[in-house]
This record gives sequence, structure tokens and C-alpha cells, in this order.
Amino acid sequence: MNSLIGLHHVTAVTGNAPVNHAFYTKILGLRLVKKTVNQDDVSAYHLFYGDKLGRAGTEVTFFDWPNAGPVVAGVGTISEFGLRIAGGIESLEWWDQWFTKNSVSHKPIETVGDTSSFSFMDPEGQRLRILAENRIESGALELLWQSTPAPAAAAIRGLGTIRLAVRRFEPTAQVLTEVLGFRQISDFIFETGPGGLGSQVYIEELKDAQFGGRSGIGGVHHVAFRTTDETTQQFWLQRLTESGIGNSGIIDRFYFKSLYFREPGGILFEIATDGPGFASDEDPEHLGEKLALPPFLESRRTEIEAGLVPLTTTGE
Repeated sequence: MNSLIGLHHVTAVTGNAPVNHAFYTKILGLRLVKKTVNQDDVSAYHLFYGDKLGRAGTEVTFFDWPNAGPVVAGVGTISEFGLRIAGGIESLEWWDQWFTKNSVSHKPIETVGDTSSFSFMDPEGQRLRILAENRIESGALELLWQSTPAPAAAAIRGLGTIRLAVRRFEPTAQVLTEVLGFRQISDFIFETGPGGLGSQVYIEELKDAQFGGRSGIGGVHHVAFRTTDETTQQFWLQRLTESGIGNSGIIDRFYFKSLYFREPGGILFEIATDGPGFASDEDPEHLGEKLALPPFLESRRTEIEAGLVPLTTTGE
């Protein structure tokens, strides 16, 4: 069976795009690689942050929905996602000091197994985690965004983990392993592709929870997994259909192609292609500087721009 490569992106919800932009670029040191709109709701920004080129596996994205209301934690939600850094405890200590200096809410460093990490929150209460890994992929240093405040050894390399909060462990685990081809490597950790950070899903069973959660400001909307190209994505479409899992069919998002479905716990999954990528319509040196629209929305540019608040931190 074809294998998913790892995490592609995580999409969350913000209620304040300028504050969100300032935090993820100035505090976390990610690059705004694409400033566009939600293709299903053009009144809302869709902001993409990542490494220098916004490669699949490094992307944290946000829908700007000020009226969405706050996230409600509970079953059926992604309760946390992690960002991986190189180095070890020393790199984590740099972030601990940086967050303290900038009044970012965070917990102490902890080590579970051979992974050291600590959790933190963005200004809207989004729960994240910094995880240290001791390997550096080939070419990763060259793709770091030069505006990161962190030293190279501590800079964010991309996504690390996601944590699913579900009422029943087994149905979700079964879809991960029997349909999507993940490997179970511990009681609650699953991984795909090459394994390690960047490919791991944690399942948190909340069987005694009385109420379900709800996506909203400060919460995750969905997680996407990587597949190489349209051919492999067609395989996954067939795989989901044959497994009786309802899905969206393949949708062209211009920068990649998407396939959406819900796992048994109610969490929205996406399988996305690695390309064409964010340099499809912008010079790589100037990604994210202007509002980018896919061709089918270009004729509505004036209307769309009029409905968006300026990202004041960009100097617009």
C-alpha cells in the first residue's frame, strides 16, 4: 500500500489576524508564505506560515473568523499540535527564555521516552508544543527563514506531532492503521512514512467526557497529511471509498490538491499533495507580501480586498 509521507499542514482558527501574524512571524519566527483567502469563505483570510518556501510539512495555517467564538475543548477535537526544532535541551532552554522574555504562557520542559518538549499557548489560547529532535534533514538549514529570532540550532523546522482527543480509542486507531497505513509504535503514538517527528499522531482517549468539543478561535480546524502527487492522491480516494469512508472527492486548492474526510471520532482529516506549492504565483523571494488569489477568484479581487482587515504588522 502507498504510504502517507507525514504531516502536511495544520489549519487552526484565529479571531485577530494582525495579532496572529505578529505572533507566528515575530515570536515563533515562521515566514508568512501565502496571504490568501478561504476559498469557501472569501471574507476570511487564509494565512499560511512555514519555512522559507512553505514546504509541505512546515505549514501552520489559519482561517480568520472573528465571529467563530472560542474553541470548546473536548472529544472530537485536535487538542494540541507540536513544532519540531533541532538540538536538544539547550535549544528548548533558549525557547523557554525567549517565551519568558516575551510573556508567552508555557510549561516547564519535560522528557517522555527519548523526546524532550514543553507546551505553550499563543495569544488566543491555541495549545502548541515545542519538541526537540536530534536530527537535521538535508538542506534544512538553507530553508530556514532568515527573520527567525532563534539561533539556527533552535529554529523551528516544521510540524512535529498532533494530538487527537476522542471518546473511543479503537475506531480512530483502526482507521489510522488499517486504512491510512500508520504504524502503532506505543500505546497511543502512531507514525507514518519515515517515522519520527513530523509524522506522528497521538490519540488521547476521553471515554468519560460528558460533552463533545467544538472548533473555534484558539483551536484547530483540521489536520492534513502529505501525499506526493495526484496519482497517489487518486489511490487514497479509492482507498477511502472502498473502506466506506465518506469524503469530499479531490478538490483543487491551486497550491495543492485536497481530499477531506472525517475519522470515526469526528475530527476532520485532509490528504494533500506536496505541490505545486506557494511559488506557483509569486516570486519565492516575495512570498506572502501581497494578497494572492487563485485564478478563479482574481476577477473578484477588488471586492475581496475591501472585505479584509489590513495585517497592520506588515506595514500595509
